[in-house]
Amino acid sequence: FYSLVEKYGKIFIDCYFSINIHKFSDKKEMASSETGGVKPMSIAGRMVRERERLIGMSNDERAWRKQWLKDLELHHGPRIVPELEKELQNPIKRFYRFPLDKLGEALTPVLGTQRAYTIRFWTGKFAMAIAAIYAGAYYFKYNQNDWTRKGGWRVITSRPVCNPGDEGYPKVSDRTQPSDYAARGFKQATI
Repeated sequence: FYSLVEKYGKIFIDCYFSINIHKFSDKKEMASSETGGVKPMSIAGRMVRERERLIGMSNDERAWRKQWLKDLELHHGPRIVPELEKELQNPIKRFYRFPLDKLGEALTPVLGTQRAYTIRFWTGKFAMAIAAIYAGAYYFKYNQNDWTRKGGWRVITSRPVCNPGDEGYPKVSDRTQPSDYAARGFKQATI
């Protein structure tokens, strides 16, 4: 193994220093360079191609490739620090997130992280939409503007259009008394 490292290490060092000497001197070429002004070079060697690997590898080459594949692992998995997450969220946010966080924790072992997060996310949005619909329906039903209050939603309907030639033309208004206008529900009151 050490002879292989010596052999390939010497080649790598020679290539590295010879490449660094040939830096781009023209700024126009360097501005569009994907390698930052250094000529690109493959560190995978011939074993990056499947056909080359099928020819056969010696034990030294297998060890070299195993180490090369291990070196490609750049980072560990995501780290979750509960204390840090707790510090980054204020108590109010933790309070209203608590039910769906517990739902997500229960679903994660069964469905996986991504699906549990998706279900947790859309459950919250669906619950907020339903709450908004119910709040709107309640407000429109029980807070209408009438003669007993100044505020609330006031619904004014126009008479249907009746043009010459339409059935029932001329359509006479159903309001015959002055008290029919702007009554705001006073005549229908049972008081």
